[in-house]
Amino acid sequence: MISKILIANRGEIALRIVRACRELGIKTLAVYSEADEQSLHVQLADEAICIGPASPSESYLKADRIISAAEISDVDAIHPGYGFLSEKAEFVEQCESCKIKFIGPSSEIIRNMGDKALAIETARKAGIPTVPGSDGVIPTTEEAVKVAESIGYPVLIKAVSGGGGKGMRVAHNSAAFHKEFEVAKAEAEKAFGDGDVYLEKFINNPRHIEFQILADNHGNVVHLGERDCSVQRRHQKLIEEAPSPFLTDELREKMGNAAIQAAKSVGYTNAGTIEFLVDEDGNFYFIEMNTRIQVEHPVTEEITDTDLIKEQIRITDGQKLRFTQDEIVINRHAIECRINAEDPMRNFAPCPGTIDLYYPPGGHGVRVDSHVYGGYQIPPYYDSMIGKLITYGRNREIAMDRMYRALGEFIISGIKTTIPFSKAIMQDPVFRNGKATTKFIEEFVERANMDTLLQSNHNIE
Repeated sequence: MISKILIANRGEIALRIVRACRELGIKTLAVYSEADEQSLHVQLADEAICIGPASPSESYLKADRIISAAEISDVDAIHPGYGFLSEKAEFVEQCESCKIKFIGPSSEIIRNMGDKALAIETARKAGIPTVPGSDGVIPTTEEAVKVAESIGYPVLIKAVSGGGGKGMRVAHNSAAFHKEFEVAKAEAEKAFGDGDVYLEKFINNPRHIEFQILADNHGNVVHLGERDCSVQRRHQKLIEEAPSPFLTDELREKMGNAAIQAAKSVGYTNAGTIEFLVDEDGNFYFIEMNTRIQVEHPVTEEITDTDLIKEQIRITDGQKLRFTQDEIVINRHAIECRINAEDPMRNFAPCPGTIDLYYPPGGHGVRVDSHVYGGYQIPPYYDSMIGKLITYGRNREIAMDRMYRALGEFIISGIKTTIPFSKAIMQDPVFRNGKATTKFIEEFVERANMDTLLQSNHNIE
């Protein structure tokens, strides 16, 4: 039985894991950088060990230091959260060789599904629709041009080891292709240490819809419905909701079955996400699998009454899933807004600094996942997300109205945040009518007077 878990992450997800472990009666060890000494997860964990300087490359990405902390503190398992080492097969191999349980799939599955070109080929062989594209990695620009012309412009150039929109570029014609191809490779090399890329047909105005799956070590696989993540900026998600306002029951069933088939085809275990693009006609295409917990997992939790972190731990502990597909009932709607320390008036520039006043919203149907508090110093070294606001209700209209109300109550002073931007979106007719595609933010900014819009939705400076 797992009795002690090292949390190899920081911020709100680290705190989320601490809370789940406490409810399960499992002790926690937080590892932290020098910049995160005052973070809430460090204060609330049972034990804490500093693993290095502020830079992620010298702390949260130092696998050997994390393994050493685990061995010194005699932990049974490591939960990676998302980002950092969560999808690094080499780190999982180290855990496996040291007999430390990794809360996630095996290193082999992470390696196979983390290679996006290989993942697409695997899905294709399993009979799951995929976006037309290259057969794996394209080594040279000359070969890439030939593939792009055979697919037809516009094409999407994607990093094999990518994520978060890095190493992803669109070429709308042959004249732009050479530049975008080289830029994508350079971005991928810098972000992931791997410059390999592949090509996909660029689908105009799609919806980004992903299915949450859980798979135990006994052959049982279920999905817990979908999340619509179409509201994103530069491929970074800003607002997520579940269920999707676009899917019909028939399409939902088809995509859910495809997600389960994708997981079964690779012998997947633990929590994972199968991501699809859906075009205007309801055609869906597999694009990738995330072999970890997602930032937006709370919306799934709220519509299914399932604690996904606890389920991850139970699966790693060898337990069977406690429910079948027929027992998963969705009778609520949930929306999540990411709260980022960014200034929307300066092209969403990061805004590290000290939070003078922090007052989170409350009331029925409101959840806040955040590690910050009044007096907290936001370091400049990490992702700008400082929290997530989730609202839910028996239908989408209630969830939207509740989100607008909750955003209006959310006070964070001393820094700029995306709160007023999200608040404005909650009143936008395109969003409210469920018509948002991945182009929504771009179109929203174009048609809105940003200065007036943000001022009218401003809470406090």
